[in-house]
Amino acid sequence: MVIYFHDKEEDTMMNQMNELDALRHSASHVMAQAVKRLFPGVKLAIGPSIETGFYYDFDADTPFITADLEKIEAEMKKIAKENLKIERIELLREEALKLMANEPYKIELINGLPDDAVISFYKQGEFVDLCAGPHVNYTSKVKAFKLLSVTGAYWRGDSANKMLQRIYGTAFANKEALEEHLQRLEEAKKRDHRKLGRELDLFDIYEEGPGFPFFFPKGMVLRNLLESFWRAEHAKCGYTEIRTPVILNEELWHRSGHWDHYKDNMYFTRIDENDYAIKPMNCPGGMLAFKRRLHSYRDLPQRMAELGLVHRHELSGALHGLMRVRCFTQDDAHIFMTPEQIEAEVLDVIALIDRFYKVFDFKYSVELSTRPADSMGSDEQWEAATNALKHALEVNKKDYTVNEGDGAFYGPKIDFHLEDSIGRTWQCGTIQLDFQMPERFDLAYIGPDGEKHRPVMIHRVVFGSIERFIAILTEHFAGAFPLWLSPVQVKVIAITDSHHAYASGVYQALRDAGIRSEIDLRSEKIGYKIREAQLEKVPYMLIVGDKEMESGAVAVRSRKSGDMGSMGTDAFIGMVLKAVLEKALDA
Repeated sequence: MVIYFHDKEEDTMMNQMNELDALRHSASHVMAQAVKRLFPGVKLAIGPSIETGFYYDFDADTPFITADLEKIEAEMKKIAKENLKIERIELLREEALKLMANEPYKIELINGLPDDAVISFYKQGEFVDLCAGPHVNYTSKVKAFKLLSVTGAYWRGDSANKMLQRIYGTAFANKEALEEHLQRLEEAKKRDHRKLGRELDLFDIYEEGPGFPFFFPKGMVLRNLLESFWRAEHAKCGYTEIRTPVILNEELWHRSGHWDHYKDNMYFTRIDENDYAIKPMNCPGGMLAFKRRLHSYRDLPQRMAELGLVHRHELSGALHGLMRVRCFTQDDAHIFMTPEQIEAEVLDVIALIDRFYKVFDFKYSVELSTRPADSMGSDEQWEAATNALKHALEVNKKDYTVNEGDGAFYGPKIDFHLEDSIGRTWQCGTIQLDFQMPERFDLAYIGPDGEKHRPVMIHRVVFGSIERFIAILTEHFAGAFPLWLSPVQVKVIAITDSHHAYASGVYQALRDAGIRSEIDLRSEKIGYKIREAQLEKVPYMLIVGDKEMESGAVAVRSRKSGDMGSMGTDAFIGMVLKAVLEKALDA
């Protein structure tokens, strides 16, 4: 039996899906058709649309190279000009298997479908692909596209399976939107934190430890400044800081529920013939810290903060600089409270997160994620928790979207998505409301009635992880960090050897004032020294020559505005210290 679906049915399906997603999905099929025309022996895997474009996975004996991408793109343009009609077909299982007889990955997918599943395909000219759709109606609509890269990808994301070749591309409704996107990609390449981390000598990741970052002296300055800022702001808000062990007994992770929901992402070790886990999260340690003594309702809320190092097993193909690593420091906090305190505490955390992001001039959007399929707890608890978060957002007058089914396994959450200077978004802060872990750890406080009661808890982060936030900041500022965060704030540059003594005095005055400084006394041309300091993205350069020595001043040069003229050393120090104190972004 063959059933064809025509334009009207396809239009109805497209209305249920973002039109751009449908266009990009169709572009992936056009790419696969082009690959099959040029490389007939290649086997097809999957080819979905994604947030920024599309990809298709291929099993090819010979790796694709850049020249191949150019050929494939040229063939795609031919297919678009052919204006082939794209039609949906539905087949019975036996017919579907027969149609895909020469495509082993499609056979595997078909065999994995339920017995009563509708097996749909999409056909354009000679090309037919297993697909749920929807798509545009004609290949001519796929006209503004670009193939971007090719990389390896395990079949079904499992390292036990064969490595396939994944070609990434993007597509838009018109050439103007495509060009704008490609320009953003070029800008993103310049801002790539991996490249800047090496160039500015901040951090790197070596093949001896994939996913395990190294921080160098300048990177540690940046990191320590962020952590100091974090500690100061949390102290103002009544948080106390704790530290919990990196390795804890395996039984703890069964008790917390992480074993059932997270064990595939955990590392394990054996000590004294007992099984231990390296913590992927700080929460269970926080539970034990709260439980160490009995609390009164008068003690609540208890706000316990922790900069906790956690380890998570990520597939090698998913690793990406500091954005996706295998060990990182979460700026965690766990707030233990009475049910009556939920709204006030959620509002306080929202206000704290808002203050943090304003310091870095980040705009952000808010998302409420609800109960996932794989979750713990009763319907009543989840409804109460979700309604509490909704109510707090509404009281705060925050616009938010709902992300159905994407909550944590123990509770709903509010996620904060930062927008950087080139329009990209990053999920960083989160507030998770949890009725489950206090139950599992038998936490209690003594209420006004003298009886034991169960506390409610909030899990929350602001940065998300220190490492990832540093990566985001590096790209947001293109490595030109604001003055208060810059690892080197001022570089003193002597013009000739005769200026060394005076330059050294200026340098010492800066150091005595607590300004992070370097001095360049090399026998190089002054232009070369200035250019080098610019490449190092140092906020200020102080040029010292005969005029400066005679007047007891310094020639100030800013990385942003260039020559600022002559200034007394004390006046310059005062200007810098004021900008640092204010955490000014334009300094």
